[in-house]
Amino acid sequence: MVLTQQEVQLGFARQLKSWRAARKLSQLELAMSAGVSQRHISFLEVGRAQPSREMVAQLAAALDIPLREQNLLLSAAGFAPAHTETALDEPGMAPVRAALEMMLTHHEPFPATVADRAWNLLQANAAMGCLLRLAGDVEAMWARVCPEGTRNLMKLTLHPDGLRSYISNWEDVAAEVMTRTRREAEVTGSAALQALLDEVASYPGIRAEWQLSQWGQSPAPVLPVDFHKDGLELRLFTMVATFGTPQDITTDELRVESYFPADAATDTILRKLSQAAA
Repeated sequence: MVLTQQEVQLGFARQLKSWRAARKLSQLELAMSAGVSQRHISFLEVGRAQPSREMVAQLAAALDIPLREQNLLLSAAGFAPAHTETALDEPGMAPVRAALEMMLTHHEPFPATVADRAWNLLQANAAMGCLLRLAGDVEAMWARVCPEGTRNLMKLTLHPDGLRSYISNWEDVAAEVMTRTRREAEVTGSAALQALLDEVASYPGIRAEWQLSQWGQSPAPVLPVDFHKDGLELRLFTMVATFGTPQDITTDELRVESYFPADAATDTILRKLSQAAA
């Protein structure tokens, strides 16, 4: 189907207005940030004006739109995408893979993972394997939680057949994970994140209030995660790092989650687990 010029303009107009609303900006505030007039923003949002490619880029920067969604905005305005999406295993991504491997290796003997924006697991260090094996047969657990084959860390954490029964403060973890993911889904406009949230929301024990973005509350600086198994107690906290200057959609959406011991006893246990597995 070939879209008319008016249909293209209206598609862009709807997206622009939606992004402005998501960022809680007035037309005047967006205009000032993008260096254009409020009148021009108004015309763009009702489809009376057609943006240039440069104008789409200005607006995307002013609205802090992620690279994947910038491509969608460009397409809606009738332009070709500006940002590539290169698979992590392609030759051109070798420096990125090397950097990720370095981060994971240097974090030993503490667990660390690399995931995409939708929590799909891409890489993990040996210490993460040691941690998961405390819960039993890891492959069987993945098969129960992610039968479709794609390993997803959010599902692993929140699914009743995943790590739920091994996390002492599971309700606190679930509430924080759901809230943070809902907030990121709203910030990025990610359909993949929204689909993930809808699926996880159907799990038993997931409360409705955890699905609210709670913009009025500041997220905790770190997320405590307390594991227990057969009398063994591990007190951890996690931190997530992202690439600050991404040039590719894949890099833009990478998330490195690192686990740290919250006390000396956990530090000792993790080091012993790593030594035993070596």
